[in-house]
Amino acid sequence: MTRASRSVGRSGRTAGWEMSTGRAERFDRPSRGRKDSAPEAVRVWLLGGFWVSVGPRTIEQDQWRLRKAASLVKLLAIAPGHRIHREQVMNLLWPDLGRKAASNNLRRVLHAARKVLDSATGSLYLASQDESLMLCPGGQLWVDAEAFAESSLSARRSRDPSAYRAAIELYAGELLPDDRYEEWAENRRGQLRRLYFELLVELSQAGATAATVLRAVGRAVWTARRTRGVRAGR
Repeated sequence: MTRASRSVGRSGRTAGWEMSTGRAERFDRPSRGRKDSAPEAVRVWLLGGFWVSVGPRTIEQDQWRLRKAASLVKLLAIAPGHRIHREQVMNLLWPDLGRKAASNNLRRVLHAARKVLDSATGSLYLASQDESLMLCPGGQLWVDAEAFAESSLSARRSRDPSAYRAAIELYAGELLPDDRYEEWAENRRGQLRRLYFELLVELSQAGATAATVLRAVGRAVWTARRTRGVRAGR
């Protein structure tokens, strides 16, 4: 898995995420259920909205009682290596607070996020090591944004129209639309959006007809609508 680094200043402003990639396989939306063992596979959806599952269990939106607890998981999901230094997290989530206040907030948010992921073994999914926080360091983690980026790379290598269509279908919408004004998500959102439109252009250049490109766009739109419908319980 190829990743790039990110620079973060004390002001909380970032130089931006560079393109990162991950597994290209796609998982269907999980059914609600109970977890039988730990740690289990964690799946995170960021495109078109935020959704997390742990094993067969879907985490409902109202379970994120602290908004910053969800933000912490989002940060780690888009971070290179799914790892961020504690100081960076504090700068990003509480840029206007002093170090002590931000540290106290982080401790409370970390506890809340672990409890949501798993009330008994949350530290297996959200770990702390060498002053850094890590998402699923010893377990299986799948993130849709990474799958989209990796599938895009595969399509560009093969120049196969079907590979382009498969990649385009993974783009279910903008990255974290509910966090549109969060600076830490802006660069990565823009990168993925540009990648999506570049794929459409390259699909047409790869010999696909206009009708094929339109079908690919329609399929992506259908996927985004289906995602929103499932989340709304329809």
